[in-house]
Amino acid sequence: MMEINGSQRLRFGAYEADLHTHELWKHGTRVKLIGQPFEILAVLVKRPGQLVTRDELRAQLWPGDTFVDFNHGLNAAVNKLRDALCDSADDPRYIETLPRRGYRFIAEVEKAIASRADEFAKAAGRALSESAAQVAPDTTVLPVRAAADLAEAESVPVLVSAQTQSSRRTLPWLRYSILGVVLILGLWGLWSHVGPRVAGHLHGVMTATEGAGPSTLTPLTSLADRTGNPAFSPDGRQVAFRRQSFVPGNSGIWVKQVGEEGLLQLTNGDTDCCPVWSPDGHSVAFSRLSDKQRTIYEVPVKGGAVRVLSVAGMVSGHAEIDWSPDGDKIAFAAKGAQNPSAIFLLSLDSRTVRQITGPHAKDEDWGPAFSPDGSRIAFVRSSNIMVMPAEGGELQRLTPESVSVLGSPAWAPDGQSIVFASIIFASGHQDRVGLWRIPASGGSPSPIREAGQLVWNPAIAKRGFRLACEMSSSGRTIDQMDLYVPEPKARGLVTSPSGENGGLQISPDGRKMAFESDRTGGLDIWTSDRNGQNPIQLTATGTAGAPRWSPDGKEIVFDVGLGRDWRESRAIFLINADGGAPRPLLQDAFSNPVPRWSRDGKWIYFASNRTGDWQIWKIQKSGGSPVQVTRQGGFAAEESPDGEYIYYAKHNYESPEIWRMPVAGGYETPVYPGIRPLDWAAWTVLENGILFVGSGANGVPTVSLYDFSAQGVKHLAVLDKPPFWLTATPDGKSVIFDLPGQEESHVMLLENFR
Repeated sequence: MMEINGSQRLRFGAYEADLHTHELWKHGTRVKLIGQPFEILAVLVKRPGQLVTRDELRAQLWPGDTFVDFNHGLNAAVNKLRDALCDSADDPRYIETLPRRGYRFIAEVEKAIASRADEFAKAAGRALSESAAQVAPDTTVLPVRAAADLAEAESVPVLVSAQTQSSRRTLPWLRYSILGVVLILGLWGLWSHVGPRVAGHLHGVMTATEGAGPSTLTPLTSLADRTGNPAFSPDGRQVAFRRQSFVPGNSGIWVKQVGEEGLLQLTNGDTDCCPVWSPDGHSVAFSRLSDKQRTIYEVPVKGGAVRVLSVAGMVSGHAEIDWSPDGDKIAFAAKGAQNPSAIFLLSLDSRTVRQITGPHAKDEDWGPAFSPDGSRIAFVRSSNIMVMPAEGGELQRLTPESVSVLGSPAWAPDGQSIVFASIIFASGHQDRVGLWRIPASGGSPSPIREAGQLVWNPAIAKRGFRLACEMSSSGRTIDQMDLYVPEPKARGLVTSPSGENGGLQISPDGRKMAFESDRTGGLDIWTSDRNGQNPIQLTATGTAGAPRWSPDGKEIVFDVGLGRDWRESRAIFLINADGGAPRPLLQDAFSNPVPRWSRDGKWIYFASNRTGDWQIWKIQKSGGSPVQVTRQGGFAAEESPDGEYIYYAKHNYESPEIWRMPVAGGYETPVYPGIRPLDWAAWTVLENGILFVGSGANGVPTVSLYDFSAQGVKHLAVLDKPPFWLTATPDGKSVIFDLPGQEESHVMLLENFR
């Protein structure tokens, strides 16, 4: 048995979790998992192979709930976590249930930062350095020493233009090193011409809004790397931030002047984070993780040697610090005398450390933030915003109920209110992360709507009426690839810079396409021309998905979520392909997702958990009672073109086997051992076989065909990224799939914030 300590990014299977930013990725694409489900994951992955009891989880995550509320909340949270991991309680790959005792993480867990950086450096580092002069001959790049060499004695800053930085592209999927090198070099050349104009345009937009009402968020930088943890200088004109890059030497603490293009690199440690400015604006303090310890450093803003201020016991996932307005103290979180995380004060004169909060064993204190006058400290205790005197004393709870806070709270310049990031339960039953403001004396929080959604880690300038925050964005497009041509290449059909598009299917006549999209906020059903042009929104439920055309092309069946957790209840609806009011077909207390038509158009297959596990069921298109089809497990069914067999994924998590059984009834059997799509939606049935995307040589996503007549698998094409959804044109000559975009995190700026 072992514990994974000292790393913020952990990898297991196809997933990677960042315990600092509370983010989960699958194959480089972000998976929506926030709140208590992620907190449970964080506890489990840090102790792989070990039993984590229900009592331990209750003590850490449900300190104030009753036993009944805890049991219900834990079960629901674990179900949501399993859903995100495509896992199953009956056949677990990640989370094993020990009845009435707790849970155990059974997959192998490894640290991700060093391994991914090393992997990238071996494949791309040399090519980048050798090609830099050829790709951007007018750009000067000053080398930064490796993180291992950045000690107290030396730290040399690097001043680089926005043109240089925006031309460096991180790999969205590091497994494909060779493809990544080509992508990086190509985008380098593009950004060397486009980057300055984009940055200049954004600066013009921000300048034009000065003196007006609240503006929308605009990017602070045009970097392709992930950036976060913003902190304003005392005059509000500069922002320090954390940069995470897989290009060696680019990670660390950086500084940018608001409205200018230049960037200043202060450090280059992979684990450097959470910068804060000294009150005189001469230096920046930051946290660094090394040797299972969290060290607080100070570095001059104009560059120079870094200086150790304090070494503290690590608090997993929480490295936030703050500098007192008088410049005498730094507040931080560390393991207290009784082991739970507590708030400490570091005296910069005497270098002594004093604990000022005393949480109970079930609590965890983190994210300290001094009030503008230095008299109070706000911090997070478990799931509540708390305020106390800066030297310690009586605590005041601000939030009326528990909230899932992301990042340290930030004080308004007048000290009258506090801004924090938390989960928002928006209309349409979709979880979102946004900013809230609460009076410093307590009361009800109100949303900061102009900041938008998917933002956290707020920072507020003491001067200049500015707010900075971290925003996550990704896009999922729909692409097509012609298969039986020399050198198959993907081309875009439905594109969106930050929206999700999936659940795609071509109409029976090949002229139209149906798909799901959240381009208007909620997830709804859309149709368009075959090439993605002229999109039309059919539904406005906010939780619709998985559309499928009827065999005659006149109707579309889809599923709709009726609760916050799709496992609890998902209904089946019908709608005319040319529009109209949706009509419910099956709506009960169970979840009934991914409906599919029979070839004669009389029945609709669907998955359901009404027997306690996922099985294939069917219901007449005219209505009636559901009829169970499979008994040994099944999900996402599809009838063969001749109507003889029903094919289905064996389960609803990654790499399922494809099984079949006669439509008229009979044995349930696997089709062929080589048919294992990446996910339950990454396959479709054609007249001559089963088209699917599986894991090819070296894990590369590969489009393959299982030929019914030859009873063998043919590899047809290679994709750059793994899709989730896959379908094909009626003739089977082209494959249509969703393409995950690069998950990005940027520092955003909101001008005229009051």
